Amino acid sequence: MIEFRKEIFADERDDNLKEVGQPTQRQDMLGHVTGRTKYFDDHLVANPLHLKAVRSPHHHARIRNIDASAAERMPGVRLILRGGDVPVNLNTLLSLLQFGIDDEPSLAVDTVRYVGEPVAAVVADTEAQALAAVHKVRVDYEPLAAIFDVEEALKPNAAPVNPAYPGNAFIYHETYNHQKLRFGDIEQGFAQADHVVDEQRYQMSPIEHAPTETNGCIAAPENDGRYICYTCTQALFFSLDTSAKILDVPSNKLHFVGGTVGGGFGGKVDTLTEPLAILAAMKTGRAVRYVFNRHEEMQVGSPRGAERIYIKDGVMNDGRIVARQMRVYIDAGAYTRLSSYAGHKCTAHLPGPYTIPNVHTDVYCVYTNRTPSTAMRGFGVTGVDFALEVQMDKLAHVVGMDPIEFRILNAYRDGDMKAHRREAKNCALIECCQVAAEKANWPIGDRFARMSSRVDGGGARAEIPHTPVRPMATANSAPVAAPAAPAPRQPEPATAATATGGFGAAPFSSIFGTRRR
Repeated sequence: MIEFRKEIFADERDDNLKEVGQPTQRQDMLGHVTGRTKYFDDHLVANPLHLKAVRSPHHHARIRNIDASAAERMPGVRLILRGGDVPVNLNTLLSLLQFGIDDEPSLAVDTVRYVGEPVAAVVADTEAQALAAVHKVRVDYEPLAAIFDVEEALKPNAAPVNPAYPGNAFIYHETYNHQKLRFGDIEQGFAQADHVVDEQRYQMSPIEHAPTETNGCIAAPENDGRYICYTCTQALFFSLDTSAKILDVPSNKLHFVGGTVGGGFGGKVDTLTEPLAILAAMKTGRAVRYVFNRHEEMQVGSPRGAERIYIKDGVMNDGRIVARQMRVYIDAGAYTRLSSYAGHKCTAHLPGPYTIPNVHTDVYCVYTNRTPSTAMRGFGVTGVDFALEVQMDKLAHVVGMDPIEFRILNAYRDGDMKAHRREAKNCALIECCQVAAEKANWPIGDRFARMSSRVDGGGARAEIPHTPVRPMATANSAPVAAPAAPAPRQPEPATAATATGGFGAAPFSSIFGTRRR
């Protein structure tokens, strides 16, 4: 049951809604509930060959030799692909947007950097024959030390995980080894605070998407010299262009058919199967099916990246947060994929939906010998949001405030200046907190129940504070250490926020009542 709270922002509402709140049938619903929806593996092709990958058992190892002679003699084997067979073996997903260095091979050549990295591909008449031949490929590995911790990876003496980024951090704008956000003077903010809550650590784990349908595709020659690819990708044209780049062919030589995804959630944007399947179809002149089994999906299908988050806050007795310092480490795994974009998204979200006059954040995209990570519903934001909201509960406890009232007190209001130097517009966190408290029968004070996102923003809260310029880590330097904060003051008895005191950054009296944009 959807409830429309029409009293909130009533002058902006348009209740002539044609879809929201209406029992509109999805276009694909009948196909799903009757079992008639056609997924990539439902397309019938004549006598397809089957591709299976030879994968590394090591987190990090040098490849001394690959001996496929026994596999080539196995029944049904038609082709064995190595890295040298791939026209453009190195790629990075966002290179289509000129963002990042090509760093990930379709098939590893000299070094493997995570368990499950493909080093060769066997193409055979049946899936069973392909799997049997995979076990006959002999790879001579020299195991190397592996790095699994993001902070260990950034130490000056750490061995490079990814040769494209020898400092083990993605390089933004071809210069900087992290994304930074500076607003106000963090040291002055901590000195001003009545309470300094020392750095709190939050650790997120990688999360596998676990789609019902695993990653896969079927590629086949067409009569007009093109190659068709039935795929479950979530990014049809992105995967087409990525495949064209790796195969070094014009994109109009490829015909991608998809759009129906048996579960994705971000985990099917990486183009993990299409290039090799199309390459095998080109070399054999036959249709080729390449589908992950469940073990491969769990082991080498890109997960949500793990994140490590540190937060240090300065807060006043009346509940105003006056300083927030954060460090965020996003574990990209061995290669970039979409983790560099997660760093952008994370930085754009900080310091949360709260007006804080002094903000200092550093966000790193770090390489380790883990499975490369990728998109997953809100990646770069979801994990840090969890950390921020747990932190808000801790701060409310420190100053003796109700956690909902504490959020309302510090929430953005229309006209406030964000740490990114953009005006806050269309704010609604206050109203969301009020309705959530009402629905949960959580009592909040009348003063907080009367507050509005439209009122008391702007003015002094819209000013851009003086921000000291300090050195930033570049590609050739170690991460800049977080500035040391002054010793915290002795705690004073917590008091409720005064009626005349400011909410958020500073006292104010201005009214910002223009129409929301």
